[in-house]
Amino acid sequence: MTSPMTTLVHRETAGGVRTLTLDSPSNRNALSVRLLGELREALDDALADPGVRVIVLTGAGPVFCSGADLKEQRAQREDGKGSAPVTGAFPEILSLIWDSPKPVICRLNGTARAGGLGLVAACDFAFAPLSATFAFSEVRLGVAPAMIAVTCLRRMEPRAAAEYFLTGETFPAARAAEIGLLTRAVPEDELDATVERYAGMLLRGGPEALAITKRLVREVPALPFAEGLGRMADLSAERFTSAEGQEGIRAFMEKRPAAWIPAPAPEDAPR
Repeated sequence: MTSPMTTLVHRETAGGVRTLTLDSPSNRNALSVRLLGELREALDDALADPGVRVIVLTGAGPVFCSGADLKEQRAQREDGKGSAPVTGAFPEILSLIWDSPKPVICRLNGTARAGGLGLVAACDFAFAPLSATFAFSEVRLGVAPAMIAVTCLRRMEPRAAAEYFLTGETFPAARAAEIGLLTRAVPEDELDATVERYAGMLLRGGPEALAITKRLVREVPALPFAEGLGRMADLSAERFTSAEGQEGIRAFMEKRPAAWIPAPAPEDAPR
């Protein structure tokens, strides 16, 4: 049993990167009421903190997230306490991650199942060790991958989504990357370096530019061609004359880091 005083979502900040760690390994980081509540608070705090430029979501133990806390849901139903926790804060959490103006990286420490895959798909980037496995196990429990379909179907190839949603079959990390659920699968000893590399690249982008680019990647493909060109021409002109754009151009011309790039920690500074 998890102690009521135990923190289930840990927060750590270094060099503009806020790492949120799901830490409930006793139930494989299942989406319990407490974990969801703490994750919602941690995300709100990271999004409100101007010093946080990139968010990394990871887990403790061998499993990233096993999905809904089925034992808790069953206990709630037996006690007559109403709706299951997954219908509470979970949709809000998926929205916070998906709509975050700050890039969110999912660092999968291991396997993910069901609702955990909704978190994976909501993030802008997702990296997992090649040893990790995945499954949309809902149909084998007589339920449906309903809420997570909103994020997963925006990432996955349609044929692959139908295959794994309907069969509940377990598939490896390499296949998850192939069908768009992951950004890439890497050897376990390369996972941290991969996450650090991408976080470092993201820190070099202007905060406003990153937020705008996240939106256009999703919205532009749905625009009629002529309308898209017109709107993007206006946006391009706006960004070149913006304070952030002007600072970026000056920094490039002066061969110096832009003002938004965090200063290196003393131990990381060039010698």
